[in-house]
Amino acid sequence: MAEYKIPGATTIGHVHLKVSDLERALNFYTNVLGFELTQRYGDQAAFVSAGGYHHHIGLNTWQSKGASPASPRTPGLFHLAILVPTRKDFALAIRNLAEKGVEVDGSADHGVSEAIYFRDPDENGIEIYWDKPHEDWPRNSEGNLEMVSEVLDFENVLSELD
Repeated sequence: MAEYKIPGATTIGHVHLKVSDLERALNFYTNVLGFELTQRYGDQAAFVSAGGYHHHIGLNTWQSKGASPASPRTPGLFHLAILVPTRKDFALAIRNLAEKGVEVDGSADHGVSEAIYFRDPDENGIEIYWDKPHEDWPRNSEGNLEMVSEVLDFENVLSELD
């Protein structure tokens, strides 16, 4: 029997986050990150999306209302990654986060993508990134992918907005 391989066209459809304050989380995901509210379950859960999808992110307080954030030293989600379609969209996201006063934890040029990292009000890690064209991805002499973690040139990224 052949070893199972998940299909190459597979995507991750959504993430569901436990939050301590639904209104605060909704404000962040809609008014700061720009997602649209698609459905709400009273005062305990809500779903947000981009582009009319049923939901990309679920938010709930079912087990976490009023709770403190999880310690960074415990197992769990490191971050959720939000892929935007173009470098200009990435630049717009960076500018929006700066205008909204969101503190960025880090950034990187990974060779295959450019990314920024920050946290939501419940300390859930978030990455916003864009993928460079596949033909530009760094590869070694054998053709194997060689991702890197280099300094992100913010000035160059933001020049997309000129």
